[in-house]
Amino acid sequence: MRKPASAGPSRAPLAALGQAGRYLTQSLRLMVGVPDYGSYLAHMQRTHPDQAPMSYEDFFRERQQARYGSRTGRCC
Repeated sequence: MRKPASAGPSRAPLAALGQAGRYLTQSLRLMVGVPDYGSYLAHMQRTHPDQAPMSYEDFFRERQQARYGSRTGRCC
């Protein structure tokens, strides 16, 4: 007996590979200090829908301050 035409190969492995690629990209960006504004927006929409998200400029400034602001008086 033949399978119905709609029962093609599963897309789950392909979707999992795509998700892994997104996680890898996000991790690499975080390692080199590039903040992920898209993830921030998704987080704000999901968990704080009543609050307005920061603009990209404010978000970037806040992330830079969080990363480098605690090192007062040092160059490295």
